[in-house]
Amino acid sequence: MKTYSTLLCGFSLLLAMMAGCHRAGNTAASSEEAETYQKLAAKRVNLPNGWALTPPGRSLDLDDLPLNLVVSPSKKYLAVTNNGQSTQSITLIDAGSEQILDTAKVGKSYLGLAFSQDETRLYASGGNDNKVLVYKIENKQLVPDEPIVLGKPWPVKISPTGLCVDDAKNRLYIVTKEDSSLYIADTKTRQVLKKLNIGAAAYTCLLSPDKNELFISSWGGASVLVVDVNKQTIAAKIPTNKNPNDLLLTKDGKYLYVANGNDNTVALIDVAKRQVIETLTTSLFPNAPVGTTPNGLALSDDENTLYIANADNNCLAVFDVTKKGHSLSSGFIPTGWYPTAVKVIGSKLYVTNGKGFSSKANPKGPNPVRTRTPQQVGPNPQANPGPVQYIAGLFKGTLSIIDTPDTETLAAYSRLVYANTPYTKSKELRTEGEAGNPIPMRVGDKSPIKYVFYIIKENRTYDQILGDMKEGNGDASLCLFPEKVTPNQHALAKEFVLLDNFYVDAEVSADGHNWSSAAYANDYVEKNWVTSYGGRGGTYDYEGQKEIAHPRDGFIWDHCQRAGISFRSYGWFADDEKPNIKTLEGKFCPTFKGYNLGYMDSKREEAWEADFDGLVTAGKLPTFNTLRFGNDHTSGARIGMPTPDAAVADNDLAVGRFVEHLSKSSIWNQSVVFILEDDAQNGPDHVDAHRSIAFVAGGFVKRGFVDHTMYSTSGMLRTIELILGLKPMSQYDAAATPMWRCFDKKANPAPFTAREAGIDINQKNVAVNVNSKRSSLFNLTRPDEIDDLIFSEIVWQTVRGEKSVMPAPRRGAFVRTGKDADGDEDDDD
Repeated sequence: MKTYSTLLCGFSLLLAMMAGCHRAGNTAASSEEAETYQKLAAKRVNLPNGWALTPPGRSLDLDDLPLNLVVSPSKKYLAVTNNGQSTQSITLIDAGSEQILDTAKVGKSYLGLAFSQDETRLYASGGNDNKVLVYKIENKQLVPDEPIVLGKPWPVKISPTGLCVDDAKNRLYIVTKEDSSLYIADTKTRQVLKKLNIGAAAYTCLLSPDKNELFISSWGGASVLVVDVNKQTIAAKIPTNKNPNDLLLTKDGKYLYVANGNDNTVALIDVAKRQVIETLTTSLFPNAPVGTTPNGLALSDDENTLYIANADNNCLAVFDVTKKGHSLSSGFIPTGWYPTAVKVIGSKLYVTNGKGFSSKANPKGPNPVRTRTPQQVGPNPQANPGPVQYIAGLFKGTLSIIDTPDTETLAAYSRLVYANTPYTKSKELRTEGEAGNPIPMRVGDKSPIKYVFYIIKENRTYDQILGDMKEGNGDASLCLFPEKVTPNQHALAKEFVLLDNFYVDAEVSADGHNWSSAAYANDYVEKNWVTSYGGRGGTYDYEGQKEIAHPRDGFIWDHCQRAGISFRSYGWFADDEKPNIKTLEGKFCPTFKGYNLGYMDSKREEAWEADFDGLVTAGKLPTFNTLRFGNDHTSGARIGMPTPDAAVADNDLAVGRFVEHLSKSSIWNQSVVFILEDDAQNGPDHVDAHRSIAFVAGGFVKRGFVDHTMYSTSGMLRTIELILGLKPMSQYDAAATPMWRCFDKKANPAPFTAREAGIDINQKNVAVNVNSKRSSLFNLTRPDEIDDLIFSEIVWQTVRGEKSVMPAPRRGAFVRTGKDADGDEDDDD
């Protein structure tokens, strides 16, 4: 239950914000605070999503996506488990010297990590190998020991997540996310003694000080389970908010903190009463929409200060928790990108940054994997990874070591966090724009646009499609599908608006479809897609298939339904002629085929035309319409499937015919079409791997206009929301720049004429070669259930020649300089 202290916490956060704003313009601020602020602000790194980083302290380089950090009982050692798409490993660190002692590379790992009491053993989750890895710690090195096997490896669904150990009883407790169970194992015999079903995917577990109770965060069950260890039964179930993840007990065991990853909150549970007695709001502003993602907890040695890792706000929230039930916000500490865990040892804070400090550059590329045989593209493509330049593996984690800040330093840190954050409460209801523009500046104001069509495509960068357009910032050498292959997309960019500074918020399709439909990917999505994309097992759960992957408040259709806005979906979140989410029941087109690369997009467009014409004639056309034309994903070189050129040309033709048909309808002047890729993972771009194609067309859309403004997936969604009268779904669309510069105050009724394909869209792959053999091994029934690094290379070589080397995505610390559409200098802050 929420108490008065919840409101007090929110109010204290607002006071912190006001104090930061006051200090920012107050020359009386202490010299120490001002110096700290200026020193870090001068090193600010801007991210492609519009947010920024100013990480303080010292740092150590880690491997891909560190998810957990634990401290040994004597506080001599730290251990980190790195669980990303590319290199997975366990890292041992000397806390005193702040040096990495050893790193053990592993095939599969995940969140769970625990030291034995005597610090001679380290236990780690073996992920989808369905075992617990055991290491001896000898001479400060990790020496592999006999693992504890829970079952056969993937595709058997077990997947251990969190774990904890009771050395006195030789017991190891392991919770899982795939078979939703608690396993109890003997650490001496390495045998599983008990398996207890817990009903939902679990995140982690924690023993009480007396070792008689085990607390489990039910990640998919919105609760904390209390297990009686002696009876081996569930003794209590304490409701929490969505996606509870990290757990933290006070030393006396009386209070339990629970981070709610999908709710911007941390719950304080009175263990004896089995109830939440206080809810701490961890976002930078009270009552913020989702987008903070608390997922790591730590207490100071005196237990008076609580530190919370806010993954999606790139900071630690700091609370004074001296008086339980009456906590007060103290401020914020900036971190790296996507902090996943925090620990305290004395006067030092240790923070794992899941995505490091910036995008990573690859100046020595391109050189994608060329040494793997088709046989090596199997259960573990990391067996011979080669020089990886794939976007999903470019985020290298870091460990920040930050001295506990005093009052003045914390004040400076808080100012930095607010300065790094483009989201504010005021932006939720009002945003930038111009009077008379069809894109309202205030939520709820009317727009002359009555119908919105939102088209999702698959995986292309800007340079791959529009790199040959001289009007924009393109690199023609990277243009794989030029105007001959994509005449309609080129025509849309020329006749309406060319967007050459548009960035997707996602890395791959798994998080891309969540970002494209909700302006947010929650902690389950962010921490799981990397496993399957790295060839380590797992399922594709990210287009409505699993409720645990849903944003707290649902997808854009859920928001429309609550607002009374009519909607219809064509092939998006609707597969096999049935909806993936309940909200779309009865609100999707059954004749529009879902994801199937063997079915032509031009045929899908014909199905839409028939459905659209019928709805218009009947006067029942919904206000909001979503469509999926996904064949630009291509099938690589697979024999019998469309060639990459044919697949992309078919997709292009469908888009062109769609816009033409709409433009010749009676509602053209009242309509707008937004088109984007769910992600940009499948190719190179000379600016950034997140830069992608996007298009906008309609009666009120400008003609022959080049817009260099920096936009994002969330910005496109914000534009749609403003037209529909919807509030932002997350902090990301609330903060994003709407696309009002693309629109005129008066409608232009001139229709669009589709261009016929410049190549034969019925071309099929017929050549039997290395790439066709590699393609035959891929599962193309779901988006991206493949080794996408290799797949991208296959597409490139199929178009450019088998011996052609595919340029890799260019990645760098993102600093946008230049002028926006109004001719003003961009504001990096």
